[in-house]
Amino acid sequence: MLAKVHSVILSGIEAIECEVEVDVSSRGFSGVNIVGLPDAAVKESIDRIKAALINCGYRFPKHRTLVNLAPADIRKEGPVFDLPIALGILMADGQISLELTKNFLIIGELALDGRLRSVKGSLSIALLAAEKNYRGVLVPRENVPEAAVVEDIEAIGVGSLTEAVGFLAQRLPLEPTRVDTEQLFSQVSHYDLDFAEVRGQEHAKRAMTIAAGGGHNMLMIGPPGSGKTMLAQRLPTILPPLSLTEALETTKIYSAVGLLKSGQALVGIRPVRTPHHSASPIALVGGGSNPQPGEVSFAHNGVLFLDEMPEFQRSTLEMIRQPLEDGTVTISRVQSSMTFPAKFILIGAMNPCFCGYYGHPRKKCRCTPGQVEKYMGKISGPLLDRIDIHLEVPALALDRFRTTANGQSSSQMREKVLQARQIQQERFKNKPESVNARMGPRLLRTHCQLDSTCEAILRSAVGELGLSARAHDKILRVARTIADLESIPAIKSEHIAEAIQYRRLDRVM
Repeated sequence: MLAKVHSVILSGIEAIECEVEVDVSSRGFSGVNIVGLPDAAVKESIDRIKAALINCGYRFPKHRTLVNLAPADIRKEGPVFDLPIALGILMADGQISLELTKNFLIIGELALDGRLRSVKGSLSIALLAAEKNYRGVLVPRENVPEAAVVEDIEAIGVGSLTEAVGFLAQRLPLEPTRVDTEQLFSQVSHYDLDFAEVRGQEHAKRAMTIAAGGGHNMLMIGPPGSGKTMLAQRLPTILPPLSLTEALETTKIYSAVGLLKSGQALVGIRPVRTPHHSASPIALVGGGSNPQPGEVSFAHNGVLFLDEMPEFQRSTLEMIRQPLEDGTVTISRVQSSMTFPAKFILIGAMNPCFCGYYGHPRKKCRCTPGQVEKYMGKISGPLLDRIDIHLEVPALALDRFRTTANGQSSSQMREKVLQARQIQQERFKNKPESVNARMGPRLLRTHCQLDSTCEAILRSAVGELGLSARAHDKILRVARTIADLESIPAIKSEHIAEAIQYRRLDRVM
């Protein structure tokens, strides 16, 4: 007898529809065979399924059993097929009739006693179910909150094989899980950090406001203890809240690799990733034999903070050049290629030299000029060219950071950022170029027109600093953001002058 159950294949962060076909035949030798490019975890599932069926009071077929996972040309990995295969065996063996299986996408890992364990990628599966017009998804109870975020489908959570059979046989009524996304956002939108805690670095806060206002990348250079890490940690507190679309995109990545906490339905705040400088290229950008996303994708719609940037391997740093330009990462293999989203704000931090005290007002630098040049040269020109804002963060005198006067708070800075982002949304009409940092050449010519005074200032700076065409465009984008923060339609000379100040490290490098 032949039975069919609908499941999914998780390829990277995307879900692909998979049909689990089970045939139990009295002809031929007894035994179980799984075909359709299964990996070791899928092949081993038969032993788990056999134990689970017997321990739940069912029998395992004594006749020849063939399991086909279609399409057969895509590799199947992981334990997500345990539950659909078990259900298919029960139906093919004539033990039960499950009419509802045709309406649901089904996944789940079985324990030996029939309990269901959580699996990866429930959000991707729910999105596929909505796209393919399924009634809903049947997933382990621990995964149902993230699946329930998708509207227009039923997210059914079950804790065991017995519960799944009871629901699909229409003997056990289960209500779909519902999630209030607005309430979720309100619960997770609180930050414990605030820019008011950063003393005496108001010019750095200004640069942070510009970076957040236009989605610009930034590199901070300064001695140890000057506040670079404090500034970077507080950047998310002034960024606009995630939209539902952005939250789903980000959650989809975390769900696919199993990084969501138990019971977590949604990534409700912009992620901040701070990989150690010993991170490998695959850990940072993604890859592997079965390509998985890396830190640049985990920072999608958020912030990637690279502390001690020159300590990263140069080849590793060079690999983030493409994501900075395109907002995606493409991992190519012989059989196929995968593309992961990677739109993030890059914040880098570095010391000015090996010892860290070059130019320090009170401590002596022990590095030779050649060592200073060598250290600064660890970040290549092409990578530096893709960073919009170069910020010097000097060491502060005692009276500056011991002052009791509060500087700008996160709420004050966020108000300006939201104002600038609103202007950009109206300007770009919610297109992919939703922030100034991602303006293409055509939009740059349209929205960054300069008068004769601004043209003269920009031409002089390009000539003196030897800026590239890309750096020239970066200046225009930053100037556009500065004007947006002040709600001024046209770019003024002071906006261009301030934007040029943030390219001074081009000369040093």
